[in-house]
Amino acid sequence: MKSRVRAVAHRGDPYQHRENTLPAVSAALVAGADAVEVDVQLTRDGVPVLLHDRTLERLWNDPRQVNRVTAEQLADLATPGLRIPTLSEALAVVAQTDGPQLLIDLDDAQPAAATWRTVSDLNLADRVAFCGSVAAMLAVRELAPQAEISLTWSRPQLPKQRLLDELRPSYLNPPFGLVDERLVATVHDAGLGLATWTVDLRRTMRRMLDLGVDSLTSNRVGLLRRTIDQHPGIRRAM
Repeated sequence: MKSRVRAVAHRGDPYQHRENTLPAVSAALVAGADAVEVDVQLTRDGVPVLLHDRTLERLWNDPRQVNRVTAEQLADLATPGLRIPTLSEALAVVAQTDGPQLLIDLDDAQPAAATWRTVSDLNLADRVAFCGSVAAMLAVRELAPQAEISLTWSRPQLPKQRLLDELRPSYLNPPFGLVDERLVATVHDAGLGLATWTVDLRRTMRRMLDLGVDSLTSNRVGLLRRTIDQHPGIRRAM
């Protein structure tokens, strides 16, 4: 019987709360996420904060780039119950639970050192994993030889063996549109798990599960959790 598939919440639970905020992270954990994926950017003073975009425009109605704003200045954007949290605060939320990970998504290598320093200072290396670009994951691997890595990938074939040997990823992480039976088999034959994103429709979740994927990322983590748990042949974790 197949082992339990990992349910990853994309930026928390954005259907319930604004993405990459503490309420979104907490809601995703309540909904049964095995991991909560968050994006990390650095402020002007080098503080890792949860934000996907390089500017504050889309979510916080401020045209400035986040790397031009200090962590203290971000407080000016807060509304009652809603603000841009630091990575430390998000890690503290996850640390209060038993098991789920924080999956830290890095678009480039720049935030890697400050991010890993934050994780290490809190002694939470066993509660995090990383995903992102080749450059970002190479930076993570240099800093953290034992860290779990999910390599974001946009091609329907495996990376070169040299790169796999250097990165030692646990998962290859392509978008779901690239996932087919052949790719799943190739990834598994290489000794890797197959993760995919961003899967929001039940029929797509079921198709990915039928193909044998090992980890799915969704904006609808409650639906994903139920779909995984109800899928034939998938053993529920005890």
